[in-house]
Amino acid sequence: MSLVTALIHRRRSRLFGRLVQEALALYGMEVPAAVEIGPGLQVFHRGFGTVLHPYTTLGAGVTLYNGVTIGRADPWVPQQRSAMRRVVLEDGVVVCAGAKIVCKSGVLTVGAGTVIGANAVLTTSTGPNEIWAGVPARRVGTREDPAGRTDGALQPN
Repeated sequence: MSLVTALIHRRRSRLFGRLVQEALALYGMEVPAAVEIGPGLQVFHRGFGTVLHPYTTLGAGVTLYNGVTIGRADPWVPQQRSAMRRVVLEDGVVVCAGAKIVCKSGVLTVGAGTVIGANAVLTTSTGPNEIWAGVPARRVGTREDPAGRTDGALQPN
């Protein structure tokens, strides 16, 4: 477990929570205590510039690269009046460097095993084992089911 990942898992500590949040800020990371995080989180490149909205849920084995933003599509609206409810990244999701996941309304769910490409801007929910890229993000392929091949090769639409 990397130092950054260890800090993220300790951010809710009663005794050291504030200190941990400040240490994460030194890496340019904002991970509020309200973010729900499953086991096996991987953060690469120390997560520089990563920002997670408090209404975010990360499943088991999620991978985040640097510069990832997960949040609301309407930041100018007070949180209480926002149509956004939650962003859920299911198990095994990979979010590449610079990707943005922004929820317009309700719950945006990124299906298990999905990959969000570098600098993509995702505004809709995805299915499992899909590959999304572009601005706005669109489905560009699928990943092989983990029960099948394990090389993660791109399969055309």
